[in-house]
Amino acid sequence: MSGAREVDGRCLCGAITFHANATSSDVGACHCTMCQRWAAGPLLALDIDPASLAVGGEDNLGVYLSSGWGERCFCKKCGTALFWRSRDGRHAVVSAGALNDKSGLNFASQIFTDEKPSYYEFANKTAEMTGPEFIAAMTGGSKKD
Repeated sequence: MSGAREVDGRCLCGAITFHANATSSDVGACHCTMCQRWAAGPLLALDIDPASLAVGGEDNLGVYLSSGWGERCFCKKCGTALFWRSRDGRHAVVSAGALNDKSGLNFASQIFTDEKPSYYEFANKTAEMTGPEFIAAMTGGSKKD
């Protein structure tokens, strides 16, 4: 795991800006079918401390409750996928593509590998988890959606 860092980013149109404390410099890819639809491919994201997330232009922030335990946040003006966060407030990620400075990032993990389409592969060797493995890890062992 690479060291923690502060991150800043914004949406495509600039209506939303954000600042957060990333827990590491490690980027993960989520291949779940929801992320595929939301991000038009795998979501490449950085884990952050949810309490550290500060958002500018919050009136432009759309929130979609995508499951019983997660929500996706996006710009209402330009549609940029910005953050995913658990509804209990314990977990959050920011889109690596929305970061202002992408230097020093390390592609380290992939989740929902059982939902990854067969038409692409990443060259990097990473840690991998299936959807049920990831959900069990996030919910303390329960494999519910």
